[in-house]
Amino acid sequence: MDISKLVEQIKDNNPMSAEDIEEFIDLVAKHKIDQTQIEAWLKAVHEYGISNDETTTLTSAMMRSGIVFEWGDSHPLIVDKHSTGGVGDKMSIPLAPALAACGLKVPMLSGRGLGHTGGTVDKLEAIPGFNTSQSPKNMQKIIANIGCCIAAQNATIAPADGILYAIRDVSDTVDSIPLICASIISKKAAENPKSLVLDVKCGRAAFMKTEEDARLLAEAMVNTAIGLGISTKAQLTRMDHPIGRMIGNSLEIIESVELMQGKGPLDSEDIIALQGGSLLKMAGVSIDDSEGEEMIRNALKSGAALNKFRQMCVAQGVDEVVAKQLCERPSEVLPLASQVTTLTTDVGGWVADLNALNMAEITRRLGAGRFMISDDIDAGVGLALHCEIGMQLHPGQAWVSVYHNGNLSTEDSKLLENSISLSSEKVVKLERHIDTIG
Repeated sequence: MDISKLVEQIKDNNPMSAEDIEEFIDLVAKHKIDQTQIEAWLKAVHEYGISNDETTTLTSAMMRSGIVFEWGDSHPLIVDKHSTGGVGDKMSIPLAPALAACGLKVPMLSGRGLGHTGGTVDKLEAIPGFNTSQSPKNMQKIIANIGCCIAAQNATIAPADGILYAIRDVSDTVDSIPLICASIISKKAAENPKSLVLDVKCGRAAFMKTEEDARLLAEAMVNTAIGLGISTKAQLTRMDHPIGRMIGNSLEIIESVELMQGKGPLDSEDIIALQGGSLLKMAGVSIDDSEGEEMIRNALKSGAALNKFRQMCVAQGVDEVVAKQLCERPSEVLPLASQVTTLTTDVGGWVADLNALNMAEITRRLGAGRFMISDDIDAGVGLALHCEIGMQLHPGQAWVSVYHNGNLSTEDSKLLENSISLSSEKVVKLERHIDTIG
């Protein structure tokens, strides 16, 4: 195949044929194209862009480069969600069991994090015995019996994406909307869901800093997924301050359990209800989004979601006694750092800002996240916030606890102190949800 011809077509805004795109991806997956040629193609797409139709064809080819799940009669109930990531974003962990408790089937393939904390897979692996390495066959069995399974992506799912992503990382082509879109949707499409909700974040602690950029990505992903026959919505949400009050791997599992005990932070519950409500409506289980949201909140408050979570843990390798204890007293089961340092306020006022980007950097330096994919994660470190935007604090009141192993550096302490802003006037907290697309 003449890759240089494809590169010239992209530069000349001359659409590539579906056959050429499919052949290119097939050769990529079979390791039959030199990396320098792949790099040239990626750089052309990054600089000049490709059409919506080309993006859909590219995504479809990447999806079909590996295994595509088959669900038979269960297909209308197969759903999933994807988030572009955020500080304190642990929504997948309570959402999947809540959806299962409402009758849906959730095959959730998740990645490991390369950032401030681990990804969903890393967080679940903080639970003793939890096995995220599940074959497609095992996933289907767990979903048939319980309704949800959260597992790590592997080389059998959209393998072409793994190859392209690695080269994107070293060729400075990560921030191309068509390439981001194809990467995300190809893996989700390989699950073969009937319905999909995308949480696209924007703000200082998000990959997409502006609402405009987030909207462009959301529209591209929605159009591509719909082009593959998946009913899809994208929810634009703010990512300036942390979601919930826990940041870190074990800490976020604790908060997830608290949410499924019906006593977690309201802003997290609202996001879970928003995502889950849309999926229940799209799957035809609820009359509208509002009814779906109420069903999700009931699943969280009644213990139904927690029961599904316990069952999922056992099915994925956790001892039954440990799983029961996890669902009752998670802090007794999960690894936590040996030291806890609590910071207090010098003055009183209303919380006007909690800088999620600063907090993300601190948690990563503590060991909660990775600088390189080969880095180990310290599941026990992180931040536990004692406040939220709009809350009034008094002088000397605790506002954050730092879980750490070893000394807390002066640099981290100073950065953390600069992460909270107080106002002398009452502050109104903005709603996270900005808009829905699709």
